[in-house]
This record gives sequence, structure tokens and C-alpha cells, in this order.
Amino acid sequence: MSISQPPSSGPSAVDTPDSPDQVPMARPRSSGWKLAWGGDNGGGGGSTPKCQWNGRAIPCYHPILGWFNNADGCYYKLEEPQDEAPPGKQWYQLTCNGGDLGSLRRALLDAPPPGYGAPPDPEELARRALASISLLPPRAAVAPRRSQGPGLVGLPVWMWASPGAAYFGPLSASASDRGLTVEITAKVDRIVWHMSDDIDVTCDGPGTPYRADGPRAGSTSPDCGLDQGYPKAGTYQVSATTFWTVEWSGGGESGVIAQSRSSGVVLVQINELQVVTR
Repeated sequence: MSISQPPSSGPSAVDTPDSPDQVPMARPRSSGWKLAWGGDNGGGGGSTPKCQWNGRAIPCYHPILGWFNNADGCYYKLEEPQDEAPPGKQWYQLTCNGGDLGSLRRALLDAPPPGYGAPPDPEELARRALASISLLPPRAAVAPRRSQGPGLVGLPVWMWASPGAAYFGPLSASASDRGLTVEITAKVDRIVWHMSDDIDVTCDGPGTPYRADGPRAGSTSPDCGLDQGYPKAGTYQVSATTFWTVEWSGGGESGVIAQSRSSGVVLVQINELQVVTR
């Protein structure tokens, strides 16, 4: 566990990751036809896909539509059978707007665009395999939290998230095309807790749930917490982001695709310690 800025932690309530007052964070929405792959899936990251349309990744090859041309956003496929054409020219079927089946047209060309007829791209297959699995965003929980009661300045805060392969991996999948198979393995490298505008805490795993009757009640988390607590009173918005590494291999090549997933927001209320004198 590592902390950027002053450490802070403080338990005073038990929480569950699916608490109803967890506020979801806004996420971009993917749009378009079924050719989209590896785009939204709850998050993003990694190297730039080779074929894109309107900001989303799409397959460079489709078994029905043919090969994609980034320059005009159309899939090209040689028409069969061929209509009569001048010498040296051939008719191609174009499916444009990134594969929109409502945008079909024909074109008489001397030659297809660059990339036509290219073999399967291993990284594209890796992204297809990635799109077939769900890397779920973390379900964040903290103690204390506002819905269960306030914490106090300088007391430990515990953070934890739902464990399991869907949230932290490892997950495996594969994708095949024209005789090439690529396999992927996805797992979380770290989870970063955004505790305030100037405090982030990095943990290696999901953390340990706080229990008011547990052996460490009132103490620090054994693996993921803000041990010295918040430095001042206030209401804090806490969220967590998991950073995934997706390793792929196939066709004599290998690589890594980075992904991240972010939780909703959990509110933490921190009060000043009141000293009573007589």
C-alpha cells in the first residue's frame, strides 16, 4: 500500500460494497452497430486500435463485409460474381459509416485500398477476446461512511472492494480468425483509492472489510487504509479505480493492453473530536 500526500484512515461503521447510497460515476457510452469491440466495456485504456470509426474500435476485417479502410470508414469486399467492367477494373461492395448496413454502395476500382487482404492482426484479436469478458468496476466500501455515522479527524479509515475474478482477475479468453488464435489473461495490478482532492492511496488487492466486533476494531487496516486519518473535518467523496493488465499472445507475437475501471462515489463524513471540560 502506498499513499500520495498525508495518510488518513478511520473506522466507525460497517459497510457493504453494494450499499444503496453509493453514487455511480458517469461513464462514456459506446454507440454504433454490432461491429464495435473492446470499446466501452465499463472503461478503457491501452494502445490505440488500428481500425476506428467515430472514436470507437472496430474489426479491421469482417467475414461478411470484408476489410476496413480507415481513410473513408468503409468496408471493402470484392463482388462475386463480377459485372462487366473495363479492363483492369473490378467492382467492390462498400459498407460505409463504420459498417452500417444501411450505407451500402458499389464502386468500380483499379485496386482496393491499402490493407485489403491483410492477414489477421493479433492485437485486434486480443481486443476481440477482451470484449468477450467483463472486467467489472470495483464495488467500493469504506469505514467510516456518512450513511453509518461520522468518523473523527486523525482516526483510521478502512477501504475495501468486492473480491473475486470479475473484479480483480485473473480472467482468460481467446479469439480466432482465419486460422489464427490469440489468448489473453487479464488481472488487476493495483487499486487506487481517491480519498480527496490531494490524497490517493494505492493498494495491491481488494483490502479487508471492517468489522466493529473484529480483532482490529478501532485500529488500522491490515492491508488497505488511510492509517493516520483525514487531517481535517469535512465531507469527502471517495472512489476507487482498478488498473488491469491484459497480456496477450498469438501468431508469434505478444503484447499488453492496459484497462481501468472506476467505482461509484462513497461519502465519508469526518468531524472534529470534541473535548469536554468541567
